[in-house]
Amino acid sequence: MASWLSTRDPKGPMKRAISILNKQKIQSQDADGLPESKLRFKDGARWKFEIPSVEGPAAFQAVLDEAKKRKLVIHRISQGSGIFLQSDDEIKQMVSIGKKNKIEVCLFVGPRASWDIGKQVSASSGVVANPSLRGTDQLRYALEDVVHAADLGLRSVLVGDVGLLKVLGQARAKGDLPKDFILKTSVALTCNNAATAELFQELGASTLNLSTDLSLQQIAAIRAQVEVPLDVYCEAPDDFGGAVRHYEVPDLVRVAAPVYLKFTVRNSPGLYPSGGHIQGLVESTARERVRRAALAKGILDRYGLKN
Repeated sequence: MASWLSTRDPKGPMKRAISILNKQKIQSQDADGLPESKLRFKDGARWKFEIPSVEGPAAFQAVLDEAKKRKLVIHRISQGSGIFLQSDDEIKQMVSIGKKNKIEVCLFVGPRASWDIGKQVSASSGVVANPSLRGTDQLRYALEDVVHAADLGLRSVLVGDVGLLKVLGQARAKGDLPKDFILKTSVALTCNNAATAELFQELGASTLNLSTDLSLQQIAAIRAQVEVPLDVYCEAPDDFGGAVRHYEVPDLVRVAAPVYLKFTVRNSPGLYPSGGHIQGLVESTARERVRRAALAKGILDRYGLKN
């Protein structure tokens, strides 16, 4: 009887595809088990907490107040409305608050295709264009947004366009941006396999936002491919699938370290672009995100898992 070899077997029916991937030193399969990552942050930590959608200084302060109340250490906050929708004063305030509290402040690069005059992003098959930059004028606008924010002291941005990632990576390498400038890919810039993760790392990404619906085995394969920190939603926004995976946090840390654990709030309205007209919602959801992170920290503590 002929053997029925697995498509993962290097001598099986997909041996040519496996050979090509092996030649390029790219993972050819998702992990079978839950292998423990040996990588760590520079300070030796396995995980850090990120609170996303922190839209402005008042929301940042709400995060700090809630974190103090719950005795939770927050390591990074990110914002989604864009640099250009904050005044210079507000940007300086956020940078100052971050420095004082040793929290990384990451702001989204402003323009994106979904806010431009084009219609592709509103079509059922065109949503993939949402975070991209539509036209070269918009690329220039985005670069200006980053350069302006860097002048104000910002050292971390969220990037949603692969071309912009390349430009910013080169700018940092050539000294047009500070050497310590952090380039964080957006969850909207789809990263869901090892080859894409490696490409983004090569283009200059400092930290990779993974797609929200990846299994632990799929995440483990990406971790085996790259060394930069991974950003994983433990509770994802409704418009990105809305996964709630708090009980997976111990294993997420196991396979993905170093990993930023991110928490948004299900069943809440969108905040982008933010402003005073929804300030109450901005601050209340910021506090609830911290509460969600504290619940996950409670799970890690319950099982005696130390950072």
